Amino acid sequence: MKNIKLLAALLIGFIGVAQENSSENTQNVGTKISEGVSIGGYAQIDYNEPDGSAPGKLDVHRLVMFLGYKFNEKVSFMSEIEYEHVSEVYIEQAYLKYKANENFNILAGLMLVPMGIINEFHEPTTFYGVERPNVDNYIVPTTWREIGIGFSGKIDNASLKYQAYLFNGFKSYAAGVGILRGTDGFRKGRQKGAESVVNSPNLSTKVDFYGISGLRLGLSGYFGKTQTDDSSIEGSTVGISMIGLDARYKYNNLELRGQYIHTNLTDTDDYNLLTGKDLGSEMYGLYGEVAYSFDLKGVEKLTPFLRYEKHNTHAETAGILVANDAFDRDEIIFGLNYKVANGAAFKIDYQLMNNAVAGSDTTKQFNAGVAISF
Repeated sequence: MKNIKLLAALLIGFIGVAQENSSENTQNVGTKISEGVSIGGYAQIDYNEPDGSAPGKLDVHRLVMFLGYKFNEKVSFMSEIEYEHVSEVYIEQAYLKYKANENFNILAGLMLVPMGIINEFHEPTTFYGVERPNVDNYIVPTTWREIGIGFSGKIDNASLKYQAYLFNGFKSYAAGVGILRGTDGFRKGRQKGAESVVNSPNLSTKVDFYGISGLRLGLSGYFGKTQTDDSSIEGSTVGISMIGLDARYKYNNLELRGQYIHTNLTDTDDYNLLTGKDLGSEMYGLYGEVAYSFDLKGVEKLTPFLRYEKHNTHAETAGILVANDAFDRDEIIFGLNYKVANGAAFKIDYQLMNNAVAGSDTTKQFNAGVAISF
């Protein structure tokens, strides 16, 4: 009842945030402040209140500052420094880009892995809901960035954008301890460019089709093995084959979005035996979302949205490991978004979360937040 009353009050009050549709990712944000120099950033401030007696939590979830420099027409540098929960500091991106011509670029450094939608387009004003979709938390996992080298470009006459990189992979074993586990898959294995270990490079690719007005289709792939600090230990790595499909469509004020990520892992039985972990041999996640914007004064928009998600990090298990039904999860999230300026918005939503454990109760949570991007 407390959540319902608060939700009703906020619906009458200041509600929501409208999604800003961006045609490029954070490789292209920032405002030029002098010859060659660009700055920018984004911020996300959240309130999360679980249903029941637990207190709500307020958090400056993230504050990211962008700094770029254009050396000449061909060479540029891009970086992002992220502060999470006020006290944690990370480098989110830091890479050099060489523009060989209008359709081909070479990139090297710490970059985002092009998998799905949110991992590239993750500024809080580019998605609905206070928090990022949980498929992009448990399965992808966002924000996923690693050190590598590769190329990107486009083929205009085929309406295609392409990317291909060689990256270091997830760390699965270090200092005699296994890192990956069933509940959140690869999330703890992200190396984030911090003294990264690499035994063998992994291939990451993505192709986007933009030939139909309002429609964007993406096909992503990631293939290779995890990394270990001692390659002589048998079973300390696992093989990864990840495929992603995503679609975004906008027609007037109607927006549709969907994503499916599927991952097969090999040698998880040996890995779990060595480490005592419970890593699954197959994971998947999907979601579908619909939103409709109502134009207000100026650039202001009020947008209700509805999203359904399902994700399972124990879709299959190998060896003697029995699948944990608690890792088979789905949720419904609905909310209202209020865009007050280009790059500034309020958000509220309500989550209903379930798992496949027999007799388990629905977990409910109310969220409110502020989204900023410039």
